[in-house]
Amino acid sequence: MFASYSVSSPLKTRKFRVAPLWQSGHTWTMSEENSYHYQVIRRAIDAIDQADHPLSLDDLAQDMGFSPTHFQRIFSAWVGVSPKKYQQYLTLEHAKTLLRDRFTVLDVAQSVGLSGTSRLHDLFIRWEGMSPGAFAKGGDTTLIREGWFESPFGDMIVMGTDRGICGIAFASEMGRDGARADLVQRWPNARFVHDVSHLRPWVDAFIGQSGTVELHLIGSQLQLKVWEALLNIPSGYVTTYSEIAHRIDSPRAVRAVGTAVGRNPISWIIPCHRALRKSGALGGYHWGLPVKRALLAFEGARADVS
Repeated sequence: MFASYSVSSPLKTRKFRVAPLWQSGHTWTMSEENSYHYQVIRRAIDAIDQADHPLSLDDLAQDMGFSPTHFQRIFSAWVGVSPKKYQQYLTLEHAKTLLRDRFTVLDVAQSVGLSGTSRLHDLFIRWEGMSPGAFAKGGDTTLIREGWFESPFGDMIVMGTDRGICGIAFASEMGRDGARADLVQRWPNARFVHDVSHLRPWVDAFIGQSGTVELHLIGSQLQLKVWEALLNIPSGYVTTYSEIAHRIDSPRAVRAVGTAVGRNPISWIIPCHRALRKSGALGGYHWGLPVKRALLAFEGARADVS
């Protein structure tokens, strides 16, 4: 079962079915342990990269100062499931494996990965697209609410207008100040106020995969098309920048598509981390490649188990 969302604009309203954030019956909840678990996974990625040979689970745990059993316990708590081969999801080669085994053609994305999805909670995502010019007409009267939340990938800042979430950024690589400043500069004329309570229902809905999330996307026509295409990539699967370009009928605009993917303001919900280069290279990720690898590991492990 895919989540549903509608697109509203002055010209049209459409409804779609989009891929869930992950494929598992597990309902994720935020806790104080999330940050600790992510930091362990982040250290594991560094240990794997720095090793001059493939690390076994025992070697990886030892390099990090843990027993294998304790590392397994941390990984299982982080991802919510217990896969057999933990370290394989954290290597650079994992992206190439996904591209080989779980590449999805976006035209048929909705027929991929449907088994067992009856266990999923229903998450309804509705988004309204708006051009930067139309948004700017609101001037300094436009109010954006912001707040910090814990996630499986470290601290994240969420911003939203009255119409929905307009930004999600991860702070683990650039710090809280850097992540916030990155989003704020996108809407220089808006007024920002701290208001966690306004945002929490939307955050709880997409974290728990149940309820309704409203998104307010501010971008060009090309950006909105690219972000819509990203919503069709199932969790645990990947696609390429060139495939997205074909999907939006702009096969020669691969570079522009890559730029639009990189400018996605709502990380995780709009899964720009699932876009790779044709070679299997990760490409870029605005919030840091370690976060992209952690996202792909998180979703890959869940998909394998389910």
